[in-house]
Amino acid sequence: MRVIRIAGHEIRPGEFKEIDINIARLPSHTVIDTPIYVSRGLEDGPVLALTAGMHGDEINGMEIVRRLLDSGLHQPKRGVTVCMPIVNVYGFLNYSRDVPDGKDINRSFPGHKNGSLASRVAYHLMHEVVPFIDVGIDFHTGGAMRANYPQVRAVLQDQINVELANAFAAPFTIDSPFRPNSLRKEASRKGKNIIVYEGGESLRFDQQAIEEGMAGTLRLMKHLNMIDWAPDPNEVNKLIWSTTWIRAKHAGLFQSTVKCGQLVQKGEWVGTITDPFGEFKEQVKATETGYVLGLNNIPVINAGDALMHIGLDNVCKIDSEGLD
Repeated sequence: MRVIRIAGHEIRPGEFKEIDINIARLPSHTVIDTPIYVSRGLEDGPVLALTAGMHGDEINGMEIVRRLLDSGLHQPKRGVTVCMPIVNVYGFLNYSRDVPDGKDINRSFPGHKNGSLASRVAYHLMHEVVPFIDVGIDFHTGGAMRANYPQVRAVLQDQINVELANAFAAPFTIDSPFRPNSLRKEASRKGKNIIVYEGGESLRFDQQAIEEGMAGTLRLMKHLNMIDWAPDPNEVNKLIWSTTWIRAKHAGLFQSTVKCGQLVQKGEWVGTITDPFGEFKEQVKATETGYVLGLNNIPVINAGDALMHIGLDNVCKIDSEGLD
């Protein structure tokens, strides 16, 4: 059997090991470690990384990985799982997306060992975890008061990305190019294939997003022949090749009339903007036919604010053009 090493530790067949990566320490001298939970099956197979909490306020991804660990579902029969429930411990402690220096870890890859705090976290991941994995799922959540319907983001021009996304079988798979200095992009430079799962909103548990994330992970593990059973999808996976935003034309109070995941038609009434003083009331209408991938739950909005993220697929395009 091949030798498996993660962050300098050898993982033997059938072994479960907790590894702490020392990142830095606070001004109070409190040491900040990033815990990694590694579980190896009795037979050889791929090494799958499950990373969450890159942004410290995105708790749905953390809960997905935590429940997999708590239930023992992370344990493969073949291969290895590398679980990192909280990458950004700093942000988690402060209910923040970023680290204390204000930088985004997921825009700091490949990082530098003597760089900013975000850069150091990225450096440790790129040198102590990424080189030893084969594939990965990076779990994310929508922004503050902005919910995302369960979705996978992947480069659909890449065949391996397509296979991983199809196996995960989230309700939506979105064609998403690499973002500069992201984990997904820098890992790809090393020949590693990582897809992103998004679901729910920051600092709020979303049970559907959590359950879809767990089920999709198990389906991907089964596809990789790491386990023998996984649940069937609850929804048909829809491919989204392009997206658009519905934005507020005026400032005011926004109330949606549709829900995340819903199909809306071009010109359909999808929400209302009023002002606090009862001086005007404006209907918000869909600019395209598509699915509501993301929804703004913040009532108070300014002109230009994003209200809804609409995903277009081939079916929607045909319907909107009135073709057979």
